[in-house]
Amino acid sequence: MSSHHIFGIRHHGPGSARSLRKALEDLAPDAVLVEGPPDAEPVLPLLAHPEMRPPVALLVYAADQPRDAVFYPFATFSPEWQAISYGLGRGLPVRMMDLPQWHQLGQNKDQADGAELEDSDPQPSALSPQPSQDPMGWLAQAAGFSDGERWWEQMVEQRRDSADIFAAILEAMAALRAESPPPEPSEARREAWMRKTIRTALGEGFTRVAVVCGAWHGPALIDLGDRKGDAALLKGLPKTKTAATWAPWTYGRLSYASGYGAGISSPGWYDHLWAHEEQVTVRWMTRVARLLRGQDLDGSAAHAIEAVRLAESLAALRGHPLPGLDELNEASRAVFCFGGDAPMRLIHDQLIVGERMGAVPDETPSVPLQQDLQREQRRLRLAPEATWRDIDLDLRKPFDLERSHLLRRLGLLGIAWGQLQSGGGTGTFREVWRIEWRPDLAVALIEAGIWGNTLRDAARARALDAAERAADLPDLVGIVNQVLLADLPDAVPALMAWLQERSARTADVAQLMDALVREDRLTRSSLVASLRYGGVRNTDTAAIAQVVDGIVLRVCIGLPGACSSLNDDAAGAMFGRVVAVAAALRLLQQPEHLEAWHQSLLRVADLGAVHGLVGGRCCRLLLDAGAIDAEEAARRVGLAISQATAPAHAAAWVEGLLKDSGAIVLHDDLLWGILDGWVASLTPDLFLQTLPLIRRTFATFAPAERRQMGERARRGAASGPASPRADDDDIDAARAEAVLPLVGRLLGFIEGGRFIEGGRFIEGGHKARPDTLIH
Repeated sequence: MSSHHIFGIRHHGPGSARSLRKALEDLAPDAVLVEGPPDAEPVLPLLAHPEMRPPVALLVYAADQPRDAVFYPFATFSPEWQAISYGLGRGLPVRMMDLPQWHQLGQNKDQADGAELEDSDPQPSALSPQPSQDPMGWLAQAAGFSDGERWWEQMVEQRRDSADIFAAILEAMAALRAESPPPEPSEARREAWMRKTIRTALGEGFTRVAVVCGAWHGPALIDLGDRKGDAALLKGLPKTKTAATWAPWTYGRLSYASGYGAGISSPGWYDHLWAHEEQVTVRWMTRVARLLRGQDLDGSAAHAIEAVRLAESLAALRGHPLPGLDELNEASRAVFCFGGDAPMRLIHDQLIVGERMGAVPDETPSVPLQQDLQREQRRLRLAPEATWRDIDLDLRKPFDLERSHLLRRLGLLGIAWGQLQSGGGTGTFREVWRIEWRPDLAVALIEAGIWGNTLRDAARARALDAAERAADLPDLVGIVNQVLLADLPDAVPALMAWLQERSARTADVAQLMDALVREDRLTRSSLVASLRYGGVRNTDTAAIAQVVDGIVLRVCIGLPGACSSLNDDAAGAMFGRVVAVAAALRLLQQPEHLEAWHQSLLRVADLGAVHGLVGGRCCRLLLDAGAIDAEEAARRVGLAISQATAPAHAAAWVEGLLKDSGAIVLHDDLLWGILDGWVASLTPDLFLQTLPLIRRTFATFAPAERRQMGERARRGAASGPASPRADDDDIDAARAEAVLPLVGRLLGFIEGGRFIEGGRFIEGGHKARPDTLIH
């Protein structure tokens, strides 16, 4: 007589997987049906490949829109993995029986396009989820447990006798469903498809069909009689073309913390339970001790023995047959961690969750771009890993340079495998990257496959497309920098032509200045830096030089007009741009650029309508570059802060002149006298108005500069720069004499108990003048 046998499981649980494996061996089915996407059946045989190492995930995606994708993760201890392995190992038909993703993704696409929108009343909020969302939580609450994870672990995972476990689960779920509202339409369609798949298998003559599904669905699959009702539920479902493959997964992505809906809190612990049926506690504490010793923390054999005893005692006090994860954690915290949190976080991350990353065989279906990346990863010895690690690249070495090119090409494609930590754009030969592979990058790779079949071709096409759609000139410059550092010479001519055309048509001087100096977020390099340091990466900079020449010329011509009649906010922004362009042109050291720039700054400084902040900075830049001498600078300062000038404008001019460095005032007596006379000439009311502005300027000075200015102002305007020698009246001679012998020895001025001063020996070093050492 044909029949089907339902095995309700939890999607990731070693006890459930072990019980299922034994039940299948006892049943000896002739067909195995597993809750999963039928779209993936063509790639299921790869599960038995010797190079397939879980955790892995089935990836199903819409062929025309790879971003619409669904992952089905598996670990070794996943019951579905064991069921599929059992069937494939014995040559049995193995089928997936969930509602296909070609319907589910098609329905999502129609809803996104507005073709099908269900009008349903929102359900009232509840303090706890419905039984269908967390059936284990409801059973745990009824049994007096804090959460479903702990209940399932004690009732199923630690269970030694698996007899009748699935009948008990089926009965419990039936009781829960009887008290629950009817399933939502999407859930009803899924269960209808499962019943349809079971009926199909039985109709083909299979007599012992094993049905492996989530425990909640089990009661809905007992009665297969309502064919018409199921057909009505499944009628008219939209459909889209899908593709499926396998992708490496990680234990971290199996945890609740990753946002995975069917996640578990302790995949590493479950892996341990699956691998070790005996002496679970002893083996766990041994792993804890080994982990801590590897981090130079206490983890001796005595610690492990004491922790095992404590965990077993806690389990006995609580009436548990074996210590669970709670007891193990409490024992570890008390014995190994001495109550501390930091070692427990290490145990949680490394052991309880774990850092294992799976692998898939080379025969796994993949887009050509994925295959090219895998070849490059092997060639450059950059294996994808679940945990981050830093790699230090010396760009003078061809091998490291190619690694940098690979990571930058992936960045152009939006695949953030590596994050630049330091280097890049600084002119050095060193880059430090932090790389970490995440499973979702597999989807990004598939999606990027539309740009080309190799990383070089795809990055080039993606860069040209982004450049064509660039909103402004600095964005286009950023793309140029990325292309140069990624070594994509085929894209450079088109980009240079667009950059030349865009810069020629741009009348906004601020944009032109930003295009020269703004650092791109990904490359951390500016156009000027790429020109100056292109040789570090063997980059051809001739085309860049031509573009830079044109932009510098347009900036120098348009700067006076751009600096006229600015308000305070605009002047602050222009101040930063002027400073940045000046630094960039000093970096390039092109005489024709510097000459044109200085002439432009002179025209700005002579403008009557220039904001004081910008005018003062132009004067300072000209003085620092030697384009004007100190007397000319002092004349301009005198004019800018004369009685005919409004105090606010004068204060802004002084701020532009001195901001970030007051050394020029300390070492120029003429300039000091002019500024000192201006401050002294202010009336009390004007002084109070000007004081906040001057304070803002002085706040940018180094503490030593402010102290020296204060000392000089206290002595009077006629004094020269502050002397490092203090006045005699300021020295406490008694306190100074007490430390003179020790200071003398430290400085090498004491020999044989005699103090050396000016080549003379003085008996008793403590009798020397205390201010002798100040010199």
